[in-house]
Amino acid sequence: MRRLGLVVAVSAFAVTAQAHAATLTVSPTQFSPRHATLLVSARLTVRRQVGVGLATPGGRTLGWIVAPSRRRILDLGWDGRIAGKRVPDGNYVVRLVYRSAVLASAPLRIDTHAPQLVDLHADNGSTPFTGDGPLLTTVSPNGDGFRDKVNVSFDLKEPATVTMDVTRTVKVPKILSTVTARFGRGLHTMTWAPTSNLNPRTYLIRFTTLDAAGNRGTYGAPNAFVGREPRGVVVRLQGIDAAFNKPSYLPGEVAQIRVATDEPELTYRVFHSGPEQVVTYADNQFAGVDVGAPPVTVNWSSWRDRSHVITFHVPTVASGLYYVQFGGPDGRVGYAPFVVRPTILGLSSRILVVLPTNTWEAYNFEDVNGDGYGDTWYAGPPNRTVLLSRGYTARGAPPRFYRYDLPFLHWFYWSGKSAEFISDSDFDSVTVGDELARAYDLIVFEGHEEYVTQHEYDVVERFRDLGGNLMFLSANNFFWKVDKSGQTLRKIGKWRDAGRPEVRLIGVQYRANDDGQRQGLYTVQSAATAPWLWDGTGLADGAQFGQFVGGYGIEIDATTPESPPGTLVLAQIPDLFGPGIGPQMSYYETPAGAKVFAAGVLDFGGSATFWPIKRMLDNLWARLSQP
Repeated sequence: MRRLGLVVAVSAFAVTAQAHAATLTVSPTQFSPRHATLLVSARLTVRRQVGVGLATPGGRTLGWIVAPSRRRILDLGWDGRIAGKRVPDGNYVVRLVYRSAVLASAPLRIDTHAPQLVDLHADNGSTPFTGDGPLLTTVSPNGDGFRDKVNVSFDLKEPATVTMDVTRTVKVPKILSTVTARFGRGLHTMTWAPTSNLNPRTYLIRFTTLDAAGNRGTYGAPNAFVGREPRGVVVRLQGIDAAFNKPSYLPGEVAQIRVATDEPELTYRVFHSGPEQVVTYADNQFAGVDVGAPPVTVNWSSWRDRSHVITFHVPTVASGLYYVQFGGPDGRVGYAPFVVRPTILGLSSRILVVLPTNTWEAYNFEDVNGDGYGDTWYAGPPNRTVLLSRGYTARGAPPRFYRYDLPFLHWFYWSGKSAEFISDSDFDSVTVGDELARAYDLIVFEGHEEYVTQHEYDVVERFRDLGGNLMFLSANNFFWKVDKSGQTLRKIGKWRDAGRPEVRLIGVQYRANDDGQRQGLYTVQSAATAPWLWDGTGLADGAQFGQFVGGYGIEIDATTPESPPGTLVLAQIPDLFGPGIGPQMSYYETPAGAKVFAAGVLDFGGSATFWPIKRMLDNLWARLSQP
């Protein structure tokens, strides 16, 4: 009889337990309300007056996630707040409560902080180069075992997934290489071994940390327009980095070249850019004609850890663009371009060609201070200046030189033309425009003459007013006003906002830019009004040209009501960037006899060696080179 009673009692207990059985789940168990909603799910076998509360691990109740109500199933999303206030980070217990009984519970960690990388630092596995520090290291990946790779070490404060992105920066980082690894808390190292074909410049290594709660931390600025914190690691990939301390020199002048490399030995020669019968198709290459001076070899072993200045005697050569080509035993090459200006203005030619060295440096993303972004206003604030004494990225070749400037030089030399050359900086030595007018009949701005000092604007305008002829073979010229102090340019503002719209000088002015997304063909419309330009080209009104280079555009100019009286539109690309927005090629003459031509598109000079452009340039040269 007693045995039967025992069985009945057990059965009664089982029924009671089944009536109160419940399950509770939370997801994710590591929860950041900044990145997710906590999913809370409860199931009961019978309907009860239950609620879900939050408590400390010690059992102290903090409040209701959802207040008690009669229910059997519960599914909700929680935002991490109790009574409207955010629950602090920490460990908690989520409890399913019936009256005073806890039917089920689940652990929860609230974490809203990104995993931290502490003591982030880099090294090259060898000796540092001068200027290196914890967040800047120099490498030269030539396979000799010396500075071939980057080791980045850090102390990770909690388990996380760490992603290392090696980026090339302009305005935003462009990822070149990515490595991702899952690490526990503690000290770790990640390595980047650059390939030898990367251009010398700085590369920004950005780190991203991601924990189980979804919190993400980033080290290294995401773009050039925000603060540089938190700092990332910057790697200076060194080739043979060389630069003159100013853009131009007189023949026979003593110059200085600053060189940074870990080559044990250097050999250098001097070349003239333009006369060579070779077409260059890469932005990191020069090809030229050797000026005939014997090569010079220098033992560089004493300066492998720091930059050094060498004295260079400018050869006695004709005015033009030249470069010093450096080479090392491992095959690396570096270039240092310079302009040789005339000893006396107008002595050898009545034509002057201006090389746009200000614009070259403005578009130069060389990173001297090692923050990962170029030292130019194109890399965003706080940069408001550029240095004219910096070497260029891409082994020393000026940006876009091979596309926009070199084709003109090829046409110039291949067609047997004669002129003198100066850099933008050389206008400093011209006192007044009258001096230019006495020396020259024509000034050619062969490239993108975008950045102009007040003195340059004044003397060129005076030259025009005295009857001097001008030729602009690009677009967006005389657009920005800059001040020059020593070898530093500071951007001030637009010339048109200063009351001197460039259209009054050029005939057209900057209208729009779409970075080359739409290119179009010029249509001739001046065969009767300017027959001299089209002579021998086979082009008549309505004919189009530009097919041979894929069309024109990128940055475009157009006439305005302030264009000089009588300005002719020689050709145009109607509606290239939209209704009423298209480039115009222009020409005008002044009562004083000045003749001014403007191409109207950024890449016109880049087509100088193609037919019919080379014929058009011959015609322009013949007409504008005459007083």
